[in-house]
Amino acid sequence: LMHRQRLALQRAALDRHPELAGVGTRVRYFPRRELGDGMRAYERWLNALGDGPDLGAAAVRREAFVECPLGHPTWMLRRAVLDRYGWRERGWPEDHDLLLRLLGAGHDLGVVPRRLHHWRDGPGRLSRRDPRYAPARFAACKAHHLARGLLAGREDYVLWGHGPTGRLLRAALRAEGRHASHVVEVHPRRIGQVLHGAPVIAVEELDARVDELRRDARAVRVVAAVSGPEARGLIRGRLDGLGLVETVDYVVTA
Repeated sequence: LMHRQRLALQRAALDRHPELAGVGTRVRYFPRRELGDGMRAYERWLNALGDGPDLGAAAVRREAFVECPLGHPTWMLRRAVLDRYGWRERGWPEDHDLLLRLLGAGHDLGVVPRRLHHWRDGPGRLSRRDPRYAPARFAACKAHHLARGLLAGREDYVLWGHGPTGRLLRAALRAEGRHASHVVEVHPRRIGQVLHGAPVIAVEELDARVDELRRDARAVRVVAAVSGPEARGLIRGRLDGLGLVETVDYVVTA
């Protein structure tokens, strides 16, 4: 259900921000009594975007590998951009794929910071029943774009996190010819193990790995794959403290 002012407000936002290729809006899911914790968390995450003079463009780029940071039915794209990139079928979520292609090509996307779309949730949604939206297909989509972006031109990277999220992404990246050189973990029983040829190291040991890469004049590339927002915040703080730049030296996924 679209707010009566939605299209006008999005058009006005694009007129004010010619640097943006498109904008979404904040959302509200319904019926509320049937929403699970996961959908409520996704709604909160989406609606945290859009603040600031850039309409959240920097946040959209930063969060792009966590989930799709623009709710699909809220998109308004410039016609020339859509004509050039358009839809494609790759067996994974088409909206997330398009967003990552646009960002990878240097385009920016923002969010009008108002709830202008009421998004109906139910058991018949494709995201719930179509195999293209299974977790492994999301991981394959992310790996495809990481291999052509952050990990372009190199085969190795440091993987932070080897829970369900990390394992799926690692397998998908391996299919793209990218292999983890080290795995950073907080679980004490995993530290010291070797997973598919990659030693598992503690967080404190990451500092030495970063120094080693810098001494060899090699760029540091870290992919953090964790599901919780608090853990992602801690990881970002740690990597920023090492002088790494998000979206340039590292990416946080979920």
